[in-house]
Amino acid sequence: MALRGCYRLQLQLRRCLGCQPGWGRRGIVSCIDPSVGLTEEQKEFQRVAFDFAAKELAPHMAEWDEKEIFPVETLRKASQLGFGGIYVRPEVGGSGLSRLDTSIIFEALSTGCVSTTAYISIHNMCAWMIDTFGNEEQRHRFCPSLCSMETLASYCLTEPGSGSDAASLLTSAKRKGDTYVLNGSKAFISGGGDTDVYVVMCRTGGPGAKGISCLVLEKGIPGLSFGKKERKVGWNAQPTRAVIFEDCAVPVANRLGEEGQGFNIAMKGLNGGRVNIASCSLGAAHACILLARDHLNVRKQFGELLASSQYLQFQLAEMATRLVAARLMVRNAARSLQENREDAVALCSMAKLFATDECFAICNQALQMHGGYGYLKDYAVQQFVRDIRVHQILEGTNEVMRMIVARSLLQA
Repeated sequence: MALRGCYRLQLQLRRCLGCQPGWGRRGIVSCIDPSVGLTEEQKEFQRVAFDFAAKELAPHMAEWDEKEIFPVETLRKASQLGFGGIYVRPEVGGSGLSRLDTSIIFEALSTGCVSTTAYISIHNMCAWMIDTFGNEEQRHRFCPSLCSMETLASYCLTEPGSGSDAASLLTSAKRKGDTYVLNGSKAFISGGGDTDVYVVMCRTGGPGAKGISCLVLEKGIPGLSFGKKERKVGWNAQPTRAVIFEDCAVPVANRLGEEGQGFNIAMKGLNGGRVNIASCSLGAAHACILLARDHLNVRKQFGELLASSQYLQFQLAEMATRLVAARLMVRNAARSLQENREDAVALCSMAKLFATDECFAICNQALQMHGGYGYLKDYAVQQFVRDIRVHQILEGTNEVMRMIVARSLLQA
């Protein structure tokens, strides 16, 4: 049963993603075509990402989810295409692409496996933080192996008692000569225990945001340990654990930026992370629309194809409209971030809020269109629903996104 179901899911995804002649020319559903408006170079990035999604991610998506496999070798294959440091500077091994290019790539990759792509997005965020805020020694020490994904990274901000209120974090780093003694714990850390580099926000000063600094730890340092692997609804192709620090002696040379700069580093990282995770939602929604379309064209009820129902036609049209609107919003936010515009923070928050809400609704509606079949693990649509539900929570909950947008308006 499991093998039959896995094979059926693979066939669905391969058909959905267009693993047939002509896909490379984007001969699909023109009104939701994700290549519209892109440069020829961006279309090429996108084609490579779609091909990788179809050949290296989609065939394994169900197995990785069911067996909770962290596909490290596949990640390293992705890095050979430049996906390990997409917006890291080339001099330290990165691809040097723009935030818009990055969004396009993550959207395409997510059509194959959301969970794996979401981890790649987190890894990229960590590599970018080191490249942007690290000194020359740090950049050349960490970034080349991160970009090749020989080493993998995790972002450590959330704590058991501080999620949305990140400025209240309690993990402390007390300086003693040339080292910091780090104590505390982080919660819900993607890759925790399986990754090699941990970008950690910790308190080196007084209360509030100004007392936070950023340290980079390497796995194996004495005093670093991990909690049990969390059992999650989705995102099962990446492990999630607590990260625990007990008198970890971290060299001062591993601090990114100055003392007290950590909260600013964390927030700048999250602005990009919000665009990235919104882009992953776009890919899931795109795949689900194609799965729903295919199901409507083959499934019959009351003697007629479901595709002949005007009600379902209208539902499909609304799903397509929401997807295109969300995509435009995400790409606008990506441009604003690349251009370092004053409204970038609000636009990234808007894009994350809108895209993750709307794309979850699209995937959920696609599941509904499948009827009882949509609730079976033989069908890919249920996994997309499970995998993107968390996007409304992480990188700042959507309630926090509303707060950021409202504050931007009221303070203008």
